[in-house]
Amino acid sequence: MDFRRRLRKNRVGCFVLGFLTAVLLMLAGVTVGGSLYMLDYALAPNPERQDTAQRFQWLFEGYPETLPWVDSLRRAEALCDTFAVMPSGERHHAFVIRQPRPTGRTAVVVHGWRDQAIGMFHIARLYEQMGYDVVVPDLHAHGLSEGDMIGMGWQERRDVLRWMELFRQDTMVVHGISMGAATTMNVAGEAMPEGVRDVRFVEDCGYTSVWDEFSYEMGEEFGLSDFPLMYTSSLLCWLKLGWRFGQASPLRQVAKCRWPMLFIHGDNDHFVPSWMVHPLYEAKPGARQLWITRGTQHALSYKDYPEDYAQHLRDFLGQ
Repeated sequence: MDFRRRLRKNRVGCFVLGFLTAVLLMLAGVTVGGSLYMLDYALAPNPERQDTAQRFQWLFEGYPETLPWVDSLRRAEALCDTFAVMPSGERHHAFVIRQPRPTGRTAVVVHGWRDQAIGMFHIARLYEQMGYDVVVPDLHAHGLSEGDMIGMGWQERRDVLRWMELFRQDTMVVHGISMGAATTMNVAGEAMPEGVRDVRFVEDCGYTSVWDEFSYEMGEEFGLSDFPLMYTSSLLCWLKLGWRFGQASPLRQVAKCRWPMLFIHGDNDHFVPSWMVHPLYEAKPGARQLWITRGTQHALSYKDYPEDYAQHLRDFLGQ
């Protein structure tokens, strides 16, 4: 009897252990699968990334003032396609706009998540009209540039620094929107290329960190908390791409920046929430300016306030 009782207990114990193991394996599989899905959802390139014709159509319809401007640049042969090798060894593309005569000033204008350089031509136009040479790069895994996964502005900071080296002049500006703004702030925390005497940064609706942005989107889009997917996805990102969500922190980079910076954010932004601009602004030592646009959704400050936007740039740059 004791033997049979022990046998039944062992069978029950084995069943419970097997059941718990199966549940844990299932949960682990679901977590890993969810993490892989999250990485692909957030970091996979736009499948239409090289469709420049569609992006030019979007540009001319949304910002009609750019159509005669682009036509005039093409007639004057002032708009050039340029390719360069990045520190990663990848071949990247940029549009370069040259002034008729040297001015000693270059602006690097940086697009956002899953966009391409053409999506920033309305901003590039402002700098060209202020007498700057303008470099508008396709970031890693965007547009005509090589790359398999988006780096959310962290890996891309090295590429922007490379474009600055290639087109460096005495005075430079780096201006980015959304992920381009995060890239801009990440660049601002690095040493500037040798020979650049004065550099200024403009960040328009950038996020405090990749962790903060992804955490916010997980809650808003999927109603999920950070645990466990944020932690496992960040780990997978580190194993696969070499960086972690918390490591990619414009907030920490801004705190190291000694150059002037202009912060722009719409107060109705629900993609990169408006509150993020305030800790960024507070973290920035030294010269800084803040402009909050009323009623503006994500990345639409220039669209809503084109004249004010241009004036804020001129004031910030001392034009």
